[in-house]
Amino acid sequence: MIWRLRDREILFPRRPLVMGIVNVNDDSFCGDGTLDVSEAIALARRQVEAGADSIDVGAESARTNRAAIPVDEEIARFRGFLARWEEVWAGAKPRDEIQVWPPVLSVNTWRPEVVEALLEDSRVELVNDMGGLPDDRNARLCARAGASLLVMHSVGEPKVPHVHQQWDDVMTAMETFFDEKWSLCEEAGLARESVILDPGIDFAKQRDDNLAVYRGLERLQRFGRPVLVPVSRKTVIREVLDIQNPADRDAGTIACLAASLRRQAHIFRVHHVEAAWQAIKVLDAVIPRAAGS
Repeated sequence: MIWRLRDREILFPRRPLVMGIVNVNDDSFCGDGTLDVSEAIALARRQVEAGADSIDVGAESARTNRAAIPVDEEIARFRGFLARWEEVWAGAKPRDEIQVWPPVLSVNTWRPEVVEALLEDSRVELVNDMGGLPDDRNARLCARAGASLLVMHSVGEPKVPHVHQQWDDVMTAMETFFDEKWSLCEEAGLARESVILDPGIDFAKQRDDNLAVYRGLERLQRFGRPVLVPVSRKTVIREVLDIQNPADRDAGTIACLAASLRRQAHIFRVHHVEAAWQAIKVLDAVIPRAAGS
């Protein structure tokens, strides 16, 4: 399986990838965001040195109890970080021979106006779209730029709580959703190899829905695309362990990572890169890889 980026390809099967999270905002749900670009760059560098294959930078929190920031402000926050991207990895060395190098630069956003502005920077390789791809605009923008697109499963508007969403069978609904989004991407001219999938843990899902996703994750393998799982410090971990502080949920995060790896996930989006890297390196040595994973 090939994951195609702008100017390079990542081939699977291989060791699963670690994606570090950097929030250039002041309202991250676990309190690790910063509007200080120097602090954000330093955090990204620490994550890369800890083994991150990709850095996912966001300028707006996904929290639903916060209003969306203006488009111009979101773009400005991103551009402050992007202008110094090379500082994240320049002069550093990959942790081992398998780490993706230079790391993949991912931007976490959903509004097409922001996507269009950011894709003017050729260093942006992945658009991490948490909006559920309601139309083809972001797919067309990625196709035009040669960038990769992450499609996340959700329903309804981003930045709006969907706590009353009910699923009779969340995995069947998710497969139908990705079938529809797959057609949308193809019609927009986006190559199959440029798309990755995200089951959207905690987005329009309740506790039992999220647990069902973890149990049924291997069903997404039928799409033949890398599956990214945002395992880090999620609400479902709080609900299982009754741990209120997100920063105290890293052990639960590693449990979710291990469960997802057994079900053939390919990429893990995390805050604590060091813990994830160590867990993946050990698990990858212990658990046989399925073909294509």
